[in-house]
Amino acid sequence: WLKGGAYTEEDNPNGLADRSDFVILFPEYREQYLKEHFTVIESTLGASPFYLKTTLNCKEGKIIIETTERTFDPFIIFKGRDCLQLVSRGVAFEEAKRVLEDNVFSEVMKIGNLCRNKEVFTKRRQRLFGPDGSTLKALQLLTGCFIFIQGKTVSVIGEVNGIKLVSEVITDCMNNIHPIYHIKQLMVKKELKNSSEYANVSWDKYLPKFKKTVNKSIVKKKKKKIQKKEYTPFPNAPEKSKKDIEIETGEYFLSKEEKQLKQVSERTEKQKEKKEEKKKQQDKLYEAPKEENPKKRKHQNDENN
Repeated sequence: WLKGGAYTEEDNPNGLADRSDFVILFPEYREQYLKEHFTVIESTLGASPFYLKTTLNCKEGKIIIETTERTFDPFIIFKGRDCLQLVSRGVAFEEAKRVLEDNVFSEVMKIGNLCRNKEVFTKRRQRLFGPDGSTLKALQLLTGCFIFIQGKTVSVIGEVNGIKLVSEVITDCMNNIHPIYHIKQLMVKKELKNSSEYANVSWDKYLPKFKKTVNKSIVKKKKKKIQKKEYTPFPNAPEKSKKDIEIETGEYFLSKEEKQLKQVSERTEKQKEKKEEKKKQQDKLYEAPKEENPKKRKHQNDENN
C-alpha cells in the first residue's frame, strides 16, 4: 500500500476503531429507480472489498450508508457516499460504481447560482449539450470523464486532472464563454502530447487564442448625468388647489347662474376665434399670385427685339 498498491485486509487486520455513517437525501423522481435497483446497490456495496451497509428510507427520502465490523478501509465510506450522491442526482448505478475504484473521483457541481436569469441559464446550459449532444461527447472524449447534467447540477466522474478541466469549461460556459473554444485548445494539446518533438517546448505559440468580442447592438447606452439642484433648507411651495385659484380669479364668490353665463360667454368667444381663423385660411386660397415687376418684363422684351 505504501508503495502505491491497493489497500487490502492485510494492511488493517484489526479493522476500524469506530463506526461512521452518512445520510444522503434524494428527490421524489429517483424513488422508483432506487426501489428497483436497491438490491443491486446493497449487494455490491456489501461485497468483499467494501463491506458497507446501506438502508433505504422512502418516507423521509434518504439513504443511510455506514461501516460494519468487517470494513478495513477507512476511506471507502467516503467513496460509498460519493457513489450514492451520484445516484441521487440521476446517474445510473453502473456508472456511479466506478467511484469505488482507486484513482477515480467525482464531483457534483452546482451551476444554479452562476447565472440569475432563468432564460439565460437555460441557453447557456444548452451550450454544454450542443446539437445532438455533440459538445458533451467531445468533452467526455478529450477529458476522459463521464459528465451528466441534471437540473441545476453537473455530475462528473473521472481522474482529478480531468475533473479540473471539466469544471473550468462549465464555469466559463456559465460566464458566457462558449465551450467550443476550450474544445479546440484541448484538441491541440492532445496532439502536442503525442508528439515527442514538442515535449520540451512551450505550447503558447500553437494554442489558439480567442478575443472576447462585444456586440454593438447589445452595448448599453450611457445614462446622462443629471445635475443636482442646489440644496435649500426651505421646502418647496405647496401647489395651489382649485379653490385657491377660484378665489384669486373671483369665480368662487359667483352664483351658479353667473358661472353658467361665464362658461357660455367663454365658449362663444372660442367659437368666434376659430371661425375667424378658418375664414383667413379660406381667403388665402382665393388670393391672386404676386406678379413680377413690370421693369423686368420690359427689359426682356427689348432683348428679344
